[in-house]
Amino acid sequence: MKRFFPIFLILSFHVTFSQTYFLTADRIFDGENVHTGWGILVEGNKIASAGPVSTISVPAQAIKINYPNSTLLPGLIEGHSHLFLYPYNITDWDTQVLKETDSYRTVRATVQAKNTLMAGFTTARDLGTEGAGYSDVALKRAINEGIVPGPRLLVAGRAIVSTGSYGPKGYDYDQQIMLGAETADGNDLIRVTRDQIGKGVDIVKVYADYRWGNHNETMPTFSLEELKLIVETAKSSGRPVVAHASTAEGMLRAILAGVETIEHGDGGTPEVYRLMKEKNISLCPTLAATESIGQYRGWKKGSNPEPEAIKKKKASFKLAIESGVTLLAGGDVGVFAHGENVLELELMVEYGLSPLAVLTSATLVNAKAFHLEEQLGSLKKGLKADIIIVSGDPTKTVSDLRKVKFVMKDGVIYRQEK
Repeated sequence: MKRFFPIFLILSFHVTFSQTYFLTADRIFDGENVHTGWGILVEGNKIASAGPVSTISVPAQAIKINYPNSTLLPGLIEGHSHLFLYPYNITDWDTQVLKETDSYRTVRATVQAKNTLMAGFTTARDLGTEGAGYSDVALKRAINEGIVPGPRLLVAGRAIVSTGSYGPKGYDYDQQIMLGAETADGNDLIRVTRDQIGKGVDIVKVYADYRWGNHNETMPTFSLEELKLIVETAKSSGRPVVAHASTAEGMLRAILAGVETIEHGDGGTPEVYRLMKEKNISLCPTLAATESIGQYRGWKKGSNPEPEAIKKKKASFKLAIESGVTLLAGGDVGVFAHGENVLELELMVEYGLSPLAVLTSATLVNAKAFHLEEQLGSLKKGLKADIIIVSGDPTKTVSDLRKVKFVMKDGVIYRQEK
């Protein structure tokens, strides 16, 4: 006898209700200039209009949003973060890398991603999981699918280091110690670069120098030829290479190899910066990481003399400003707390840039450097609706960026204070 089983067809619908918003503020910073009397019309996930209120036809159904004494600006872009790390004065780097499971670190990273978004940073370049494999690729997917809130991510996966250079170090050689990045040398760099690309990275990150000198000083790691192998391989897939480099020689090799950005740059010289400007290579100075590490080691800012590392960082940043190198906003967040990203912007002002220049760096300049200017970084018709509103006027007092009242990413409101 035949048996008939009822077949239930379950249909799953994902419905997105498009909403229209009309946003106004005392002043609007569009990524380059400050305007008064402006408004922003958002339809769905895009900016439909941006300009003087008198020129915008506001639909009757539009939800109007305005805060007193406020500034509206594009969603901020974090240029250098590590969502799988957290401050070293809570748990040191070795312990995070060696003793915390990838699952645990991913759970923490979801919270840290949310904190970043709530602080007004709607996009972030995350430059290495430091021992958590390709968990950043998974986190990016979860954010994109709306499973967890967080910034739009550009991820670098494991990053690439030369054999013998990276940590953790100082353990029994009979043990197989997991490193904070993937080792490769010579022609094997082609395979490793391709493998990282295949596993979903948006960016290939390489450590052009590290603390592996005879006296633990920072010295170049890869040869120029090796760096060129990485860059050529990555570029053939349309991906940029970014270089951790803090010595003049490490920076020089990375520049000549064709990387797109230099991270840190503590040892930059006028000659190096001149070449960077000539080749349109940007510097992400990570001022906040240096200051934070100094404080973890006992330095009391404002009370104690500045450590040599701080003096060196200030000098190199001053040289970079004078040389006209494109300066990115990125603090190496993870060394200090996620959600405190504005610290880097405050230090950029303290070290010599104007608040307006810093705001431009954290929006339009970063967007251009990361090839995102056709999507975000400014307030123009057709771009993604990444918008934040803060109390006060950060174009004059950059710390007002800490007073976040409203965060919209891709047309979705994630934070709206009364």
